[in-house]
Amino acid sequence: MSEAASGEAAPLIVTLGFEAASFARLDAMRRRHFPSARNHIPAHLTLFHKLPGEEAEAVAATLVEVSRATPQLRLSVKGLRFLGYGTAYSIASPSLVALRGELAARFSSWLTPQDAQRFQPHVTIQNKAPAPVAKALFSELEAEFEPFDLSATGLLLWHYRGGPWEAAGAFPFEGVRGED
Repeated sequence: MSEAASGEAAPLIVTLGFEAASFARLDAMRRRHFPSARNHIPAHLTLFHKLPGEEAEAVAATLVEVSRATPQLRLSVKGLRFLGYGTAYSIASPSLVALRGELAARFSSWLTPQDAQRFQPHVTIQNKAPAPVAKALFSELEAEFEPFDLSATGLLLWHYRGGPWEAAGAFPFEGVRGED
């Protein structure tokens, strides 16, 4: 049944936008290690997995307001996280956690159980791989891992329609940079 026929708008996803070099590094790892038949979206850091599509206008207005007051964020990739069937980079950033907390408070009545749980920022570079392949990649990457930094430049809004995500808006950070 189509979105129009069901009367239900496609759910919304909110992710963090990265500056070009940071994105290129993450996306190259994802393209290299994510099973190609399942890799329909670029590298991303999800802030919210499923906000109501019917509230797209209100969600976008909140993202505009918050992004205008938020400076670009410095993120530290501190390690790897084993996902069972994949690997993710674990991200550390008090400013990111605070930003996500502010958005969660504003979206509180719309949060699914997944989005209401404790935020553990990460960028998945492999998932849905056979367990032995996933374990081997995690071991290989862990043996050579060195922490590195990333820069986040804004928020991205997407429609989820069952396959590749459809862009629904970009909200650049415009605030003055503070300490992280």
